[in-house]
Amino acid sequence: MLELGVKFLISYFIGSLMGAMIVGKIRGGVDIRTMGSGNAGGTNALRTQGILFALAVVIIDVGKGVIGAGVVPGLDLPFVAIDPEVSRTWLTMCCAAAAVIGHVWPIYHGFQGGKGAATYVGTLIILGPAYIVVVLLVWAIVVALTGYVGLASMTAVTSLSVWLGVTRLPEGQPLFIYSVVMAGFIIYWHRANIRRMREGRENRSTNLMLFRRKQANSDDE
Repeated sequence: MLELGVKFLISYFIGSLMGAMIVGKIRGGVDIRTMGSGNAGGTNALRTQGILFALAVVIIDVGKGVIGAGVVPGLDLPFVAIDPEVSRTWLTMCCAAAAVIGHVWPIYHGFQGGKGAATYVGTLIILGPAYIVVVLLVWAIVVALTGYVGLASMTAVTSLSVWLGVTRLPEGQPLFIYSVVMAGFIIYWHRANIRRMREGRENRSTNLMLFRRKQANSDDE
């Protein structure tokens, strides 16, 4: 269990390196947590700082998931023996989850981070790269139809759990369990978005909407 605990912590510390804070520091100390929605993620970065800033943030946040799931589990650490009692599959899942947790509760930034979606996608690059197509396709469709990025993220991660439940059980049980837990975690951290949508106060990314012009015309009428 020592190996699991140490590698979980390493992944958590890596996940705590916030892309928004790193890029913001390079940009002269910009802290997007004091702007817009107050979230240290790609969507708020896009709305408050523009496409290049947001792209850099997303690359870093996705990269954390890749490292957490793809590099940390295989590390040969001094003074930490490989534990034959620990499943390599579950070790990888735990390290992947730790990176997402670190993104949401970053120890370096007062435990005030993002909502986990980008880092979760990064873990899927390692755990199930083929399923990224499902996630991104659903995300793009929901954004194009509604303009709600938060709703798109919640729907996308939930759709992956449903897809795995239908197509990959029982042999894909570890990934299915991981996807369900992470979907619940990410949805929980979007609860403010859910509340704002119910109240009609959620911001739409209208520039990403497929039917924005038609909708605008309808609203004018």
